[in-house]
Amino acid sequence: MEHGTVLTRVAPWPAAAVPDAELVERVRRGEPELFELLIRRHNPRVYRAIRGLLRDEAEIEDAMQQTYLLAYARLAEFAGEAAFSTWLTRIAVNEALGRLRRRERAERVGPTGDEDAAGADESLEDRAAAREAMGFLHRAIDRLSPAHRVVFVLRDVEELSTAETADVLGISDDLVKVRLHRARHALRHVLAEATGRALAEAFPFLAPRCDRIVAAVMPRIG
Repeated sequence: MEHGTVLTRVAPWPAAAVPDAELVERVRRGEPELFELLIRRHNPRVYRAIRGLLRDEAEIEDAMQQTYLLAYARLAEFAGEAAFSTWLTRIAVNEALGRLRRRERAERVGPTGDEDAAGADESLEDRAAAREAMGFLHRAIDRLSPAHRVVFVLRDVEELSTAETADVLGISDDLVKVRLHRARHALRHVLAEATGRALAEAFPFLAPRCDRIVAAVMPRIG
């Protein structure tokens, strides 16, 4: 599916200028093809939010697809009280947390022996995107606990506010501040050189992955 093909056919207006709320309303009224724009617009944030909890790239993409399918099914529940991006990110985080909880239950029953193999093979796009500094940053962030890692990613990588992060995670503003402080403290030494633009480039989300997510989700909602 070519990027923008659907939008060129159905929308004479500049797609980038259309607010999320308007796109959601048009999808509700019978233009499901416009959901593609919402996917492409929010793919980087959804990826990074899930990547803050999960590490295996195949599972991350699967969780992203499930996030969009759940969001589409629940569009009627979106009341517009929070930004669509916040509402969608909450679904993404809950999906990732659910997978972590199921994995923990399975590990308590007994190990499968597959844990060491997960994520061992890097895709071509990962190798193309990876640089030594970003690999160092990823490894440093991955050493955080999931609770601290997801707060760090949402606040310092995605630059959500404290209130938005609390809303996404369903915790208090104070707890967000505590977890962010602890995450930053743990990373203070290893991230001394990796600030500013380096953080914004963490967990890159490239066009081929965006196309895969769109191609996997759109036929299932059509």
